[in-house]
Amino acid sequence: MKVRSPAATESAARKDAAPARFDVAAVRKDFPILAQRVYGKPLIYLDNAATSQKPQAVIDAIANYYSESNANVHRAVHALGARATEAYEEAREKVRRFLNAGDAREIIFVRSATEGINLVARSFGAQGLARGGEILITAMEHHSNIVPWQLLCEERGARLRVVPMNDDGELLLDEYEKLLTPRTRLVAASHLSNALGTLNPVARMIELAHARGVPVLLDGAQAAPHLPIDVRGLDCDFYVFSGHKLYGPTGIGVLYGKAALLEAMPPYQGGGDMIRVVTFEKTTFNDLPWKFEAGTPHISGAIGLGAAVDYLERIGRTAIEDYESGLFRYAEEALARVPDLVLFGSKTQRRGVLSFNLGRIHPHDVGTVLDRAGIAIRAGHHCAQPVMDRLGVTATARASIALFNTREEIDRLAEALVEARRVFG
Repeated sequence: MKVRSPAATESAARKDAAPARFDVAAVRKDFPILAQRVYGKPLIYLDNAATSQKPQAVIDAIANYYSESNANVHRAVHALGARATEAYEEAREKVRRFLNAGDAREIIFVRSATEGINLVARSFGAQGLARGGEILITAMEHHSNIVPWQLLCEERGARLRVVPMNDDGELLLDEYEKLLTPRTRLVAASHLSNALGTLNPVARMIELAHARGVPVLLDGAQAAPHLPIDVRGLDCDFYVFSGHKLYGPTGIGVLYGKAALLEAMPPYQGGGDMIRVVTFEKTTFNDLPWKFEAGTPHISGAIGLGAAVDYLERIGRTAIEDYESGLFRYAEEALARVPDLVLFGSKTQRRGVLSFNLGRIHPHDVGTVLDRAGIAIRAGHHCAQPVMDRLGVTATARASIALFNTREEIDRLAEALVEARRVFG
């Protein structure tokens, strides 16, 4: 089965079918979990950087697959198999449009952004990294964009270099440029920091790397839910994101890679569906994208992710970005008025994530008090321990917004933080 390519005339500047007005009340009705109460209080869910809630459209798409089209893909000749394959590959095309990739062959379904990074590390990285080579990451990476490169560098006798950040949680671009040397084999950087909310200057970082012939991988797990993504406009070589942060199911993610790079990379795993011919002497591998999708894939997850993309595009990516931007500024101002609260991260480049501490109260205690008020946040190191070390703290509390959050919920968060301060003195 061939994956459909977009028309050659498709513009990189996609039209956004945004409605004239973003109706958050209507959006909230799409998320059934928001109707519940926690400890007798209405649920206020502000842990979206960890995982987002799911609209009914996604839940229905998954249920419909299992109730009407459950079969394996690419193999069966019966009607259910054809239906499942069509839905699975349609989801790939939806993701291609979502990222503005040039070809659906460049969209690889993986379990998560983490697996996408590991795939690149083991396949692309292992191919081009030798003793003395260097991988360049940043000081604000999630563990998923640190550990795979550490393992690879240790195995190959290579070196992991780190771009520093300033006290405001912003990367030092002049230091980044100095770290790009003839030994640099790859740059791997977060598009948007999960621990600080910093939106990194990735377009400039890619430009500087490409001027030296260095490919760039972007971790878009946090950026994809909040920003319109254009991989061709950015000209990144690889881009990863997770479905569960994008209002889709858990266990599904996406790796985008430029076709020429993916073609040259060896398979990440071996097994069914990634082969063309197998003998005991030799295996001939399948075409892209299936070369990297060994075994039965997460079919319902891909279909659910496709439904999440449909949902976001129906609302309009620009409309979502505009609404969230206003809500986020409101949240920044509200939290800044809470006594003894310290906000971390860039004051000008922060998006989606508010990382803070409240006086000397441990973030876990803050999170517990908020939970009793029906407010779900995250407390801990956020899988970014080097960031915590740089800030000089062991942990932070983190509130992260989504398109269904409201100003009233932010007001309740601020009130609950004032109450936490009173309770703990």
